Amino acid sequence: MAFMEAQVTVVGGGMVGAALALMLGRGGIKVVLVDGHEPNQDFGPVADTRVSAISEGSRQILAGLGAWQHIARKGPYQAMEVWEKDSFGKLAFSAEDVKAEVLGHIVENRQIQLALWQEIRQCPAITFKAPAKLAAINEGEQNLMLSLDNGDMVATRLLVGADGANSQVRALADIPIVFHDYGHHALVATVKTELPHQGAARQIFRPQGPLAFLPLWDVNQCSIVWSTVPQEADALMALDSTDFANQLRLAFDNRLGAVELLSEVQRLPLMARYARDFVKPRMALVGDAAHTIHPLAGQGVNLGLADALALAETLLDAAMDERDFGSLKVLAPYGRARKAAAIKMLAAMNGLKTLFGVANPLLKVMRNLGLNGVSSVAPVKRVFIEEARGVVVLDQLLSVQKKHQIFSP
Repeated sequence: MAFMEAQVTVVGGGMVGAALALMLGRGGIKVVLVDGHEPNQDFGPVADTRVSAISEGSRQILAGLGAWQHIARKGPYQAMEVWEKDSFGKLAFSAEDVKAEVLGHIVENRQIQLALWQEIRQCPAITFKAPAKLAAINEGEQNLMLSLDNGDMVATRLLVGADGANSQVRALADIPIVFHDYGHHALVATVKTELPHQGAARQIFRPQGPLAFLPLWDVNQCSIVWSTVPQEADALMALDSTDFANQLRLAFDNRLGAVELLSEVQRLPLMARYARDFVKPRMALVGDAAHTIHPLAGQGVNLGLADALALAETLLDAAMDERDFGSLKVLAPYGRARKAAAIKMLAAMNGLKTLFGVANPLLKVMRNLGLNGVSSVAPVKRVFIEEARGVVVLDQLLSVQKKHQIFSP
């Protein structure tokens, strides 16, 4: 049993929580980081099924924290293709459209987490406790007393929940959540394709739901996210690997030829949720603890890293001005801004799902015209690309760096 004191305690050492802890530690804030698991550090020739589409804004955050250089397996993509099943509508983006080298990277979550942990272990301002879990919160006037399941105690001025969709911090803080069940399940797997992916992320909208092939570092490996109704998910999960792969090939319009399953297929129910409050006195939420969205555009981790950057700026500014960064007065602007950003993204994802989930023939024609229209109008296309690349985050990153110098050049 140990007793520790911290200015900030971050519960959850995943990508978002680890990035936040490192930003704060680099800024001289004393941090305790708590995580329930030690991730497996061994990687085989087949990619993990849990991957993220890392925008350029998120990549620069990771690079500035020194983590990007530790990631050996990155799947850069220079193009995006979106089309609707049995239609003429198509939307195509290219890095050349914005004079960039890439649009983003597909990276295994565990690679990112371990790269951040490597930097965290070299930061003297961070005390890392893993494996350990939050067991109880006792509130005082000037701090919180946290009990961990290994017997350790932490006195902290601020507690941050970065512990995922089923957040223990959120539950113990009694913060209600708003649910929206999409009525879909996602089937996730790693596959080998007959044809090389050529650095393109591809997504087809089917009546039952979208199917994405995300390019990995191996030119013949893709991560697939197949969103569909429960009945079709049941039927697909009952198939053997050969029949499943054949159905996958057909559903994807045979774009990459024959498909071979390289991993087990994982099934996840899809639902959106967001916390009613992102902050309380001496508490804040980031990442999936605050919000989860449909994986339609792969923006979940980018939204979470934007949370981490915004909260880091809030806390570093308060520390510089010697304000109590556990106070609601300091935390409230972060909560309002990031909740608005999350709801905006949720609304956009819901709108896309609704638009492409309706089989009305007139709507189908309008969708096709819309896809082709966006693809052919350069200024509109550029807005879509810049949003996907996380350009807004780059502006905030520069602002934080100018004030606090927490990122490496």
